[in-house]
Amino acid sequence: MAELPRRVLVTGAAGRVGRATLDLLAREGVPASALDLRDPGDLRADRVVAGRADDPEAVREALDGVDAVIHLAAIPAPTLGTPEEVFLGNVGATFVVLEEAGAAGVRRAVVASSFSALGLPWAARPLHPAYVPVDEALPLQVEDPYGLSKQVDETTAAMMARRHDMTVVALRYPLLGGPGDKLDERAAGYAEDPGRGASELWTYLDTRDAARAAWLSLVRPVEGFRVVFVTAPVTLAPQRTEDLLARFHPAVERRAPLPGRTAPVDLTAAETLLGFTAEHLYEPVPAGEAS
Repeated sequence: MAELPRRVLVTGAAGRVGRATLDLLAREGVPASALDLRDPGDLRADRVVAGRADDPEAVREALDGVDAVIHLAAIPAPTLGTPEEVFLGNVGATFVVLEEAGAAGVRRAVVASSFSALGLPWAARPLHPAYVPVDEALPLQVEDPYGLSKQVDETTAAMMARRHDMTVVALRYPLLGGPGDKLDERAAGYAEDPGRGASELWTYLDTRDAARAAWLSLVRPVEGFRVVFVTAPVTLAPQRTEDLLARFHPAVERRAPLPGRTAPVDLTAAETLLGFTAEHLYEPVPAGEAS
């Protein structure tokens, strides 16, 4: 393990992953600063700054005393704003946070990228990956402003790693959630109609595991810039993965066997680079039992 950070800034701190990350930092005994659009009053951080992640002044204030950053702030879907708002807001925030962090002497950062950087989830027409299991070298096919913002975020992070001699890990998160929230609805939907999950390859990750992946990205001996897929090792669908692929991605090259409900994602980098394996696995609704 690398040396533990003295203080971590979490942007987008009031979101689900932000709160899970603050909880984890508290358990690790690491002081946290939080940046969000507004202070909800219940964040587990001893410093909270209300402001935008693309506002250099707010970011500089939030970075006071910080030596590591977990950047989660974003508009998380292309449907939550105009194309201009989604793309410019996301890429502007990532640029400002990493530029200000680098200028302040921060040398470890994590940015929330997305499975959507592949281009599949929000495309207007069905797209197929070049091969499965997908990995970090897979060609991208982005057609939407959100996926493009995450692709640019990764490019920005790579540049900032060079510009400021930083270590920056971009985590390609899939659908995030936990028991009792949207994972229940998605699992039921996949059981009834598995085509609903084809564009995301039926992948998911519990928010607690998402937070732990971010933490490991800060403390593991990583150097430079890295992109890493982090997903649960099994899908959210009850059907066999090979059957799902044969039905919805029939022409895609298979580079490895995918027995049972194995997620069609190569998790080698997550395991070897970060020492990460998801711990919170969701039991999907059996096919034919969705209400």
